[in-house]
Amino acid sequence: MQFIKLLLIIFSVSGIAQKADLSFSLIQAIEYAQQNNATLKAADLQIKAAEEKKWETISIGLPKVDATIGYNNWIKQQVSLIPAAAFDNTQSIINVVNNYFDANQINNNVSQAEGLIPIRFGTKQSMDANLSLRQLIFDGSYFVGLKSVQIYVDIEEGLRNKTSVELKKSTTEAYGNVLLAKESIRIIKGNIEILKSTIKEVQKLYENGLTEEENLEQLQITLAILESSLKNNIIQEKGALQLLNLILGIDINKPIILSDDFEELIKNNLDLSIILNNNNIKKSADYLIRENDKVSKELLILYEKSKLLPKINAFLNSGYSGYSDTFNFTNKSQKWYGSTIFGLKMDIPIFSSAEQLSKINRAKIDLEKSILLLDEFEKKLSIQVNIAKGNYQFAVEEYFNQKRNLALAERIENKNKIKFIEGLSSSFELKEAQSQLYNSQQNYLMSMFNIISTKAKLESLISENNKN
Repeated sequence: MQFIKLLLIIFSVSGIAQKADLSFSLIQAIEYAQQNNATLKAADLQIKAAEEKKWETISIGLPKVDATIGYNNWIKQQVSLIPAAAFDNTQSIINVVNNYFDANQINNNVSQAEGLIPIRFGTKQSMDANLSLRQLIFDGSYFVGLKSVQIYVDIEEGLRNKTSVELKKSTTEAYGNVLLAKESIRIIKGNIEILKSTIKEVQKLYENGLTEEENLEQLQITLAILESSLKNNIIQEKGALQLLNLILGIDINKPIILSDDFEELIKNNLDLSIILNNNNIKKSADYLIRENDKVSKELLILYEKSKLLPKINAFLNSGYSGYSDTFNFTNKSQKWYGSTIFGLKMDIPIFSSAEQLSKINRAKIDLEKSILLLDEFEKKLSIQVNIAKGNYQFAVEEYFNQKRNLALAERIENKNKIKFIEGLSSSFELKEAQSQLYNSQQNYLMSMFNIISTKAKLESLISENNKN
């Protein structure tokens, strides 16, 4: 009985664990996305494909071995004509070939063909087996290709790193968007509860004839606006959660829990020291991608020049052949005749009507253009980093400003509410104070989100090349 109870407890705990929602802090969400995001997985597969392409290129210069086995059977053998004048005695030729032709037919053929004798050479059946070895000795374009394919791998790794950096930024922004929506919902719900309480008080005042109906109606209009805003934020929260799930590589409708608190997350992102760092933008993912493009242009020049050099290949062929009028190649008595040949082949380009020279010049032009664009991109990237630092610094300053404004708006709204209840101010003045408070709340939330997004943008620009 105790054993059965223990099993029930184990299964119930297991069932609860299976139904538990996934929980993520921002750091955990970033790590999870790096492992499960579909776009990043595709980038990893692209790197694997590039590695296979690299080995495909390397194998061009490695020895190649091929084997062939052939079988031939003449259903009707080919006839060759031999001048009868080449022999002293035509009858001797007839005796040699009488196994293949009727003697009278041969004589007729000799006379009809004006001294030409039809004859078939060889056996009706034959079989051969050959083994060939080919080896590249020298090819300038091959050695340049080896360097080029490594650059191709480096470019794919750079693109993968860029995807990883952008994924980190996207995850941070999506996570922040969900927290923003949740916090906005929490604040609006709080406003609604407070406003409902105020409406109850005003309702009593109105019933006792101490205030006008217009004041009550004005509060009810404000309540309707808040309830509509709440519905909209709930929709926004659902969309933000689905987007975050998509980035994380989770089913978009699977419930997840965000364990980070919005305020605490902002405190963790208040780090102005990042602005003071002298960042080496030449190590950033964006710069390295374009630098690898420039290197590929340099190799293209070498590749076109290498086509002017000779190509040398070596080969070794060896085989055996057997002949018979009947299929007896499996018999031990079958004779096999072997042959082996070794050779070298050199292809020497001599004249191409300046075609190759034009290709070399065009490759040089592409390189020159790539150098100019890389220099311009370096300057643009430097400007973007400086702008991103300025935006982040402004976001931090704006956060503290909005925090102070919110505190002031709360005090103003509270004073106007007391005055309104006591009949010392109008509903219009209370509405203005409430609108100011609600705007201050949203501005404060947006200033919090801007800290997260501007810092994520700055980090994506200065992030050094890595695979994590």
